[in-house]
Amino acid sequence: MKMRHSNPVRRFLLLALTAAMVLTMIIIPASAATYRQGDRGSAVTTIQTKLKNWGYYNGSVDGVFGSQTTEAVRYFQSKNGLTADGIVGSATQRALGMSSATSISDSDFNLLARVISAEARGEPYTGQVAVGAVILNRVEHPSFPNTISGVVYEQGAFTCMVDGQIDEPVADSAYQAARDALNGADPTGGAIYYFNPATATSAWIWSRPLITVIGNHRFCA
Repeated sequence: MKMRHSNPVRRFLLLALTAAMVLTMIIIPASAATYRQGDRGSAVTTIQTKLKNWGYYNGSVDGVFGSQTTEAVRYFQSKNGLTADGIVGSATQRALGMSSATSISDSDFNLLARVISAEARGEPYTGQVAVGAVILNRVEHPSFPNTISGVVYEQGAFTCMVDGQIDEPVADSAYQAARDALNGADPTGGAIYYFNPATATSAWIWSRPLITVIGNHRFCA
């Protein structure tokens, strides 16, 4: 019986193709899924929970993507500069904080939650997430330190560091708000400043372009 020798080039190409297919399967994230009316499951429950916590959804958190959930998604999208199609794709998932969490140390996570609790005490939950988002937006901005601790401890950056509020007990909601902000939720639309007009003493802060108002805070570029 005549033996056939494998072509080394062909063998290499087959191995390369197999490796590429394996890598593709590994790197495609679960969040690439799209959710729309008619879907059911834990991801829909997460969507409904976040929308309800932020005041966009008043229906039941039942894991069923119905017409009420669709309208809530559209409302959320319209308020956050997204295409208001009622479909939760990758951009809407990022805005809802459904992407993979940024990896940070426990000390930075606790510091972020502590500042959120101190700066947004008495604010709605969305306002707490918004404060966390501003801190993280500053980390990514070239005009600010590139770490959470660097941003927080920058001189004069946060009132709570001056008036002692940073040392008060941390609200449970602040930890969840920190997680949501780290997961990508940003109800401010990219703000790097915020202030309370009732207590602000700086004339300069009023010159910053307004993006949105959440609770008692104005969030600015």
